[in-house]
Amino acid sequence: MTILLSDPRVRAVPVRENAEPLVRLAPSFGPARALVRAGLAERLAAAAADLPAGIALRVVEGHRSVADQRAIIDAYSAELRAARPEAGTDELHRLTSRFVAPLEVAPHVAGAAVDLTLVDACGDELDLGTTIDATPEASDGRCFTAAAGIGADARAHRDLLARVLGGAGLVNYPTEWWHWSYGDRYWALLTGAPAALYGPVDLAVAA
Repeated sequence: MTILLSDPRVRAVPVRENAEPLVRLAPSFGPARALVRAGLAERLAAAAADLPAGIALRVVEGHRSVADQRAIIDAYSAELRAARPEAGTDELHRLTSRFVAPLEVAPHVAGAAVDLTLVDACGDELDLGTTIDATPEASDGRCFTAAAGIGADARAHRDLLARVLGGAGLVNYPTEWWHWSYGDRYWALLTGAPAALYGPVDLAVAA
């Protein structure tokens, strides 16, 4: 059964902030030059080194401000509310968390998550089945990492992401094939770590 970020077990995980700085990813990860925690940057480098020749990771987003996270939550919640007027508050909260994390546990706000894809030697994105940030509604569920309705190439590329990123210690959010994290509360819950390593961080302290 999929554990969503709205699950009370995620919020119950303690945070033991280790004060690692935010660092900017190398140009080899793409033009976004996303900010992430230093430990996550090291693991992304290890994952990239494990890819076959001619394939690279492209990170499109890392750290996200509280304001940006809240804006995404509000916009997607409004979409769901319009589409499902019968849904109660708790159900809307659960449905929203399939696509964007509740603010208090959001891995991006902690600098602990990246949204990424694979590119070829020319920098062109490989087939992963959907675009990054495709909602469950817009993609008919194909954004889910284990979705059945994608082609063989997309499945192989998702499996490759899982091999190299999982091998480097990251965990995937199973409703979003592109979202991988390390050191946050969700990571701690899935891996059995006693606590998260990273809590929310102010972008103003970024390196």
